[in-house]
Amino acid sequence: MKVILLERIKRLGQMGDEVTVKPGYARNYLLPVGKALRANKANRALFETQRVQLEARNLEAKNEAEAVAEKIDGKNFVAIRQAGDTGQLYGSVATRDITDVITENGYSIARNQVMLDRPIKLLGLHELRLSLHPEVEVTVIINVARTEEEAMRQERGEDVTSVDDGGDDEEEEAIAAEDIFDDGEAAEQAAAELTGETGDDDETASEEEVNEK
Repeated sequence: MKVILLERIKRLGQMGDEVTVKPGYARNYLLPVGKALRANKANRALFETQRVQLEARNLEAKNEAEAVAEKIDGKNFVAIRQAGDTGQLYGSVATRDITDVITENGYSIARNQVMLDRPIKLLGLHELRLSLHPEVEVTVIINVARTEEEAMRQERGEDVTSVDDGGDDEEEEAIAAEDIFDDGEAAEQAAAELTGETGDDDETASEEEVNEK
């Protein structure tokens, strides 16, 4: 289907351009929301009579978007969600959630202005784009955390997901050694060997045994 664009649309064209699009895209989006007209003789004449008003309206909308962009570009917004120890969310953060979070912080945006390819499913700092106007885009950070405290830690660059440092395993091995050996001294020796903490006395004893042989 051929249409006349009433504003600049990314990857399609500028205001006044006649472009060919899929019929479904035109009927379900471009025509209903007033972004285009069907390309025919009557609408071409209508567009020319309204061109000045359309350009003025577009310029006003662009100026408003630029004013918002100066305030919101690079801003950090916190989304509190439940998640497991590995950082996997119990659910996700979708376009509607992001719109709500930004709106709650005093910036009015529409869902179709959030450029999110897929829902967010992990804790952390997620960078995404907002299209405030066909000619104005900004980048914001969505800080997904389990608590406000975690959000602050993530903003400082900390990793809030749990990491196994191996300390518990060493402790369990030492305890197991005590269970195996009845003699307390033998258990301590075995535990020390497991944790790599052999003493100087053991080294001296070994040297004496070698000398005797």
